[in-house]
Amino acid sequence: MEPAPGPQEKYHLITRNLQEVLGEDKLMAILKERELKIYWGTATTGKPHVAYFVPMSKIADFLKAGCEVTILFADLHAYLDNMKAPWELLELRTRYYENVIKAMLESIGVPLEKLKFVRGTDYQLSKEYTLDVYRLSSVVTQHDAKKAGAEVVKQVEHPLLSGLLYPGLQALDEEYLKVDAQFGGVDQRKIFTFAEKYLPSLGYAKRVHLMNPMVPGLTGSKMSSSEEDSKIDLLDRKEDVKKKLKKAFCEPGNVENNGVLSFIKHVLFPLKSEFVILREEKWGGNKTYTGYEALEKDFADQVVHPGDLKNSVEVALNKLLDPIREKFNSPELKKLTNAAYPDPTKAKPAEKGTKNSEPENVVPSRLDIRVGKVISVEKHPDADSLYVEKIDVGEPEPRTVVSGLVQFVPKEQLQDRLVVLLCNLKPQKMRGVESQGMVLCASSVGEPRQVEPLDPPAGCCAGERVYVEGYESGEPDDELKPKKKVFEKLQADFRISEDCVAQWKQKNFLTKLGRVSCKSLKGGSIS
Repeated sequence: MEPAPGPQEKYHLITRNLQEVLGEDKLMAILKERELKIYWGTATTGKPHVAYFVPMSKIADFLKAGCEVTILFADLHAYLDNMKAPWELLELRTRYYENVIKAMLESIGVPLEKLKFVRGTDYQLSKEYTLDVYRLSSVVTQHDAKKAGAEVVKQVEHPLLSGLLYPGLQALDEEYLKVDAQFGGVDQRKIFTFAEKYLPSLGYAKRVHLMNPMVPGLTGSKMSSSEEDSKIDLLDRKEDVKKKLKKAFCEPGNVENNGVLSFIKHVLFPLKSEFVILREEKWGGNKTYTGYEALEKDFADQVVHPGDLKNSVEVALNKLLDPIREKFNSPELKKLTNAAYPDPTKAKPAEKGTKNSEPENVVPSRLDIRVGKVISVEKHPDADSLYVEKIDVGEPEPRTVVSGLVQFVPKEQLQDRLVVLLCNLKPQKMRGVESQGMVLCASSVGEPRQVEPLDPPAGCCAGERVYVEGYESGEPDDELKPKKKVFEKLQADFRISEDCVAQWKQKNFLTKLGRVSCKSLKGGSIS
């Protein structure tokens, strides 16, 4: 039997691979006296994805350090965050989270009997907790509440009061779960500092806060439940895993915003302490890395090829996902999954007396729309009205796109700007140059005709998904079939609103950073 770790060793296990710790001295003082009590909470909203293995591996570290660990399924928080989980689905989604989180923990060898599982509504609707919510609301300013939730609560044009309550409830959870510390992603930092500021005003102790780094998604931005291409779902089939990894941004030698490398660093290495690059003998054969830094250096020096890196991640990831897929293959859990996450793209039955001869759903999620950055712009060699652009959409190579914008947008206004690109049209030659996408633009209704490229929100990265509100979770077609005219049917309902926001049937075009807009063409069309 191994000897119990001492305070210093426990401190190392608890804090390794974290980005930040608030309250280090208090943490060490507690470890010298007794075991640390800590909780991790997850709002039961979108389906958990593979980045959830990051907190799972830290929970394994906490248990090795002897901590008493509570996992909170924050169902009430899920409802308060702009109703990401509708009330009628709350119970079903909480049950789904309980099953999938436990399956993840089992897949990495964490003993469930050492953990305590709690639902938020088990205590957050009590008389005492409710009174503390009112007490807290009497001392917290609106400014502080909004600032605290800025990185976590969904930001919308007309925010609901519920979003302002969210940070206060998360702060009170620390007291009602009777813990010494809270663990979360670094995106929770403002909520953690909010808790440190306001809990003492109610006579409650300030807690320790432990923060994990945020793992970039496969497109290079944050891995997000609402951005389908940026994440790999825990129940994705092996062919889906292969497809998403194939599309992942992984430029040779580039270690910045490389979602594939980041996944190895933050998920696979902590679980196994090694990673094997699988490759054919003619390319040097398999190579085992026992430290991430050596792998990153070899990738930067182009000793490791992106294709080999992706293939190796695919094999390692499927080993983690296989037991989860197997568990959720049962009829009971299949039924729970479908009930908790009903497909929003399912077409409503045709009204009585109407003809419904269209068997497939024509919905915005079928469009692969991404943020692109224009790298170069040249006049088409054989057409004065056309530009030939090279546009970065987060793939290894930029796409060639032909646009009829010469008479509307000066060349210098296109160079280096962010645009919105439809990426899954069938490539077609335009005056001898193959165009691999369409730059979406606002167009005025009257004469003289005016055209403005759509603008993604400031701060977006090339390759980020653009989606229509309410259709975040659908999977785009690999390629739109011209005969089906899916884009044309959807485009008929594309409009620019009176406040210059791009919309489909009054629902906004969005990225994770906000709304897609144009400069001035109110009420215009989009083409």
